[in-house]
Amino acid sequence: MTIKKSTFARRSVLQLGAAALATPALTRAAWAQEKFVCKIAHSEAIGSPFTNAFDKWTTMLNERSDGRIDAQHFPASQLGGLAQLLEMSRIGTIQVTAAGPDSEEAIAPEIAATAGAPGFIYKNEAHVDAVLQGDIGQEISQIAREKTGVEFIAYGEVGFRHLLTKEPVTDLASLQGVKLRVPEVRIWVDFWKTLGANPTPLPYSEQYSALSTGVIDGLDSDYFSVLGFKWHEQAKYILPTYHWFLPKAIRMNAAWLDSLPDDLQELCRTSAKEAFEEQRTINRAGADQALEDLKAAGCIVSPFPAEEKAKWEAKSAGLFEEFGATSPETAAMIAKIRALG
Repeated sequence: MTIKKSTFARRSVLQLGAAALATPALTRAAWAQEKFVCKIAHSEAIGSPFTNAFDKWTTMLNERSDGRIDAQHFPASQLGGLAQLLEMSRIGTIQVTAAGPDSEEAIAPEIAATAGAPGFIYKNEAHVDAVLQGDIGQEISQIAREKTGVEFIAYGEVGFRHLLTKEPVTDLASLQGVKLRVPEVRIWVDFWKTLGANPTPLPYSEQYSALSTGVIDGLDSDYFSVLGFKWHEQAKYILPTYHWFLPKAIRMNAAWLDSLPDDLQELCRTSAKEAFEEQRTINRAGADQALEDLKAAGCIVSPFPAEEKAKWEAKSAGLFEEFGATSPETAAMIAKIRALG
């Protein structure tokens, strides 16, 4: 009986020792499997190239992190309108959203200039790439980090915007007094006022109902969004103005990003750039097809000749100086963007 007790005691000591030796490994394993919830929420339409890119990126984060990141995707304003999502991303209620850099106008107007402010600033898509995929893109990401608490980890786009109205708009004369939905951003209001329209600030998610009830006579948007949100069911006249190219910054809460292990920080940045580089390619290739789909759905496209576009550009040109007067940094940013074009 004594021998059995002694054997049992030695066995227990050995087991305890083995457990103690294994503890650091267990701790490392537990740390490695710590989950970081990443809520991705935005206002883009389901089925749009932008939302599809977020779907892909969500999968990339989950799979490439081996489950350490739990990425969850909420498109089409499921968690709130744009203004709410921006604030939620800044304070960390959600980890990621997307919006044009113009959304930072009140805090960092020099960033807003890269969102096409104040209209007709971008000449073409190559000009956009020279700005956002180069030094300026990195610069505004750092400014956003310092001033708003989010990092622009990549740039997607919804592309050039055009007019969609309930009655035909073909020139400046027919634009006068037309009630157009605009974001709740001053420079958009100023742009359309300068051209003679009646800008009406509304949340992105309210545009369909506002068209159907007559609160607005039209809106400006890319073709994919018109299709995705079915705005063409309420307004069928399109004027291809190419007046505003809207990039979308992929905004990640900086404090959350900084809390990740180094390898996951790198994963967030590199995978976002990969997903949205593909998104930009798809978006550009499909824009013409989206317009054809709108025509097939009954939309009527009016011509917008170069001489008419020149009149719109001339009438709004003073806004460059006016917007640049916001701060020396803003004037310098506008000059740098225009110089690259």
